[in-house]
Amino acid sequence: MDPPVVVDSNDDEIVSHELEQMRSILEEAILETRSTPLENRPRLPRIPLSKRNRAVVRALNPILVTYLEASRELCETNSILFGAAVAVCRIIGAKLPMGGRATTQSSAIPAWRKSIEDRIVKARALIVRLTSFRSGNNRPRIARTVRIAFAGTNISLSQPDITQKLTERIDDLKQKIDAWGKRIRRFTERSRKFNQNCLFQSDQKRLYKLLERPKLCGAGQGPDQADIIAFWRGLWSDPVNHSEGPWMEVVASQGASVTHPTLWTPSPQRRKTWLRRSVGPRIGKFRGSTGCIITG
Repeated sequence: MDPPVVVDSNDDEIVSHELEQMRSILEEAILETRSTPLENRPRLPRIPLSKRNRAVVRALNPILVTYLEASRELCETNSILFGAAVAVCRIIGAKLPMGGRATTQSSAIPAWRKSIEDRIVKARALIVRLTSFRSGNNRPRIARTVRIAFAGTNISLSQPDITQKLTERIDDLKQKIDAWGKRIRRFTERSRKFNQNCLFQSDQKRLYKLLERPKLCGAGQGPDQADIIAFWRGLWSDPVNHSEGPWMEVVASQGASVTHPTLWTPSPQRRKTWLRRSVGPRIGKFRGSTGCIITG
């Protein structure tokens, strides 16, 4: 609907026509507000305090008196005032969000998280290509991907230690994927705690019901210890057996050949020299802040 035009008071026909339109919009907005739950009401936008907008508000104020005088409850008064605000937004052409967006949680994924997820997908695809090339797949598409992965470095696909370079590159990508995943998990945990705090402030009973639900992931018997060790050993491309026994024995055997230093006893003449130099405080002269020479 076009916004009302501020006209002179002499043109009573146009003024009455505009007021009748505003009255119908106000009545419709109040009826919609009364039938809409409080949590589904739209968030009111900020409107500029222009001359036209203030004229619309001044024109609606006398119309509201009839509705406010007939109100007998605080909830009804609230609905009337909120409906009047919605009517003003509709008359001036301000956009109102859809109902329920003010209180419901947004399901949109943040842009930075989508970017990280895209990086993880690309890194996993690159790991597959590098692993395939390391296993002997020299197809042109695979080789081109490997060249792009090592672009900007002095690494050639024909050098003898290319297998080691591929392994290092694959392990580096795996570490990046793990770091990106931890960042997403930290954000998810922080968002979960924030949503629980908001739910605790609004509806504690619902929060307690959600917390009392049985966890599906914690039921059952845990994994075998041997499987856990095999998983962590096979996490990297080169399996590593972490054992502290051999290297500690080597260090202990190397330290066994070291002899203790002999106790050195100073001569009487040297002890007298030390005592003569160390008795009493050192007395010297220095210039103080007042310019006088001070001894101490």
